[in-house]
Amino acid sequence: MEQATDAPLKKTALNARHRASGAKMVPFGGWDMPVEYSGIVAEHMAVRERVGLFDVSHMGQIEIAGKDALAAVQRFSCNDASKLANGQAQYSGLMTPEGTLVDDLLVYRLAAQHFLLVVNASHIAEDFAYIAETIAAVGDAIAVDASSRYALLAVQGPRALEVLQPLTGVDLAAIKYYAFAHGEVASVRATISRTGYTGEDGFEVFVPPQSADRVWLALLQSGASAGIVPCGLGARDTLRLEASMRLYGNDIDRTTTPFEAGLGWIVALGKGDFVGADALKRQKTEGLQRKLVGFEMVDRGIARQGYDLCAVGGTDKIGAVTSGTQTPFLKKAIGMGYVPIGYAATGTELDVNIRGRRTRAKVVPMPFYKRSA
Repeated sequence: MEQATDAPLKKTALNARHRASGAKMVPFGGWDMPVEYSGIVAEHMAVRERVGLFDVSHMGQIEIAGKDALAAVQRFSCNDASKLANGQAQYSGLMTPEGTLVDDLLVYRLAAQHFLLVVNASHIAEDFAYIAETIAAVGDAIAVDASSRYALLAVQGPRALEVLQPLTGVDLAAIKYYAFAHGEVASVRATISRTGYTGEDGFEVFVPPQSADRVWLALLQSGASAGIVPCGLGARDTLRLEASMRLYGNDIDRTTTPFEAGLGWIVALGKGDFVGADALKRQKTEGLQRKLVGFEMVDRGIARQGYDLCAVGGTDKIGAVTSGTQTPFLKKAIGMGYVPIGYAATGTELDVNIRGRRTRAKVVPMPFYKRSA
């Protein structure tokens, strides 16, 4: 978790509810956020086996509107937003001219000339400024930081639909993965998206901040018989790592390209010119020098972010752990890290320097965990 700074921490609309419910609060991305309620392991297992409820209102929302809104989104993002119908979303990257990532984001097509972007909490101001500058010459398109208009709740787990459906007239089963619909939840106007950051089925619900507490309590009441639990950022992190979802600031940043991060599927080189396209085309032609790999520990030990990765029997560092944990569901110590391409093949053994002790790991396929259909 991020360290506290001198700046006052921002608070979501549910901050008082978290504190009244006994959540352990920590600074994260400039926000005062719950890291756990009943314990990271218990919350993680609840999401894998039943259902959990997260406050992710710290995430930012930027809207792009105007006659040339699509051209604007196409300019700064690496995925192809022209493939989106109204009511669909996609995962994408906000690109630098060097082909690296300013941020990762979700792109929602609200209407033909209206898009909603969801960006990381600690990057809202930076992303907005970068996007506004990038689209200035595109034409009739404007960017608006709309973060204050939204609270965002995530209902995640195999029983998520069962919990949310009684509170809305929207047919949730009809919403496909990475699609969304508008309606009401607990008599509050809402946008319901079939997305998440846990590797499970579930929904993310956008509501006005002033109504967030009402919806939060309604979800907990509706989910009581399903065993719903409120969850913090700790379980969100272990869940996303089990599902091999990249975390900005750890696994991807301004020094990494989507190809290096194993995210080539979000790069649409054939869509036309966009920021970073030339660099990405060059990298694809020339080949990768390094790659993000997943690994699991062979020896006893947990690989943490920042630990050195070394060749077996070698003394020099060849990479570093970007994310690592002991996973509650898989009951394995796993991690991710960048290594030279010659060490990236499945089955390759690596040494992790755990506080001066060389500990064996091996490269394995990702994702580590994939839910059954």
